[in-house]
Amino acid sequence: MNIVIKLGGHIFFGKDGVNTQLLREIAGVILSHYDGGRWAVVVGGGSPARLYVKAARELGLDEAASDTVAVRVTRVNALLFAYLLGEKSYPRIPETLEQLREYSSLGRIVVSGGLQPGQSTVAVSALAAEALGANRLIIATDVDGVYTDDPKKNPDARLLREVTLSQLQRILEKTSHRAGEYKLIDSVALKVLSRSRIPTIYLNGKDPENLREALQGRNPGTLVKPE
Repeated sequence: MNIVIKLGGHIFFGKDGVNTQLLREIAGVILSHYDGGRWAVVVGGGSPARLYVKAARELGLDEAASDTVAVRVTRVNALLFAYLLGEKSYPRIPETLEQLREYSSLGRIVVSGGLQPGQSTVAVSALAAEALGANRLIIATDVDGVYTDDPKKNPDARLLREVTLSQLQRILEKTSHRAGEYKLIDSVALKVLSRSRIPTIYLNGKDPENLREALQGRNPGTLVKPE
């Protein structure tokens, strides 16, 4: 099986800093299921990336430079997680999609952060899934899946067990996409998943058992079905 797992920045960082115990548990789940296929783990920047972007803007840096700073932060997170996976992970963090593809052919799990300014790590995970011919893309967030609205703001938002990409697009149009809010997916990732038709599962990554279920072929959150 070829698998891509996206770990959101909220999973890496909590109120007290890095969620080291949670990261250990997630790494353990990944290592126990890795079957030698082409696997990649894409990690977000979390609160440190947002802090650096804020500082960059206050210092007068343009948006391209601010994005570059954020990308570098995601790569630090990726390096930390790669070390946590030990010998099963490739020792270098890719900086391009070509490198990600190359490293994944060498029999180890590739851990990646961002690849270029202006591109979200959700988009990176979709591109990685397409490049690796993934059987499944798993997106681990800090909510239980895809809702009808932002569950952090609307208590009446309903969890959806299955959605199509068209339904996801409609939900996307009415939710906020600012840093730290209910960002489901972006237009680049939607386009890639539409053309590659890769089944995608959104789940709550703060419970490692959800990731275990997804790696075993079950749906512990929301299944996004190709059309």
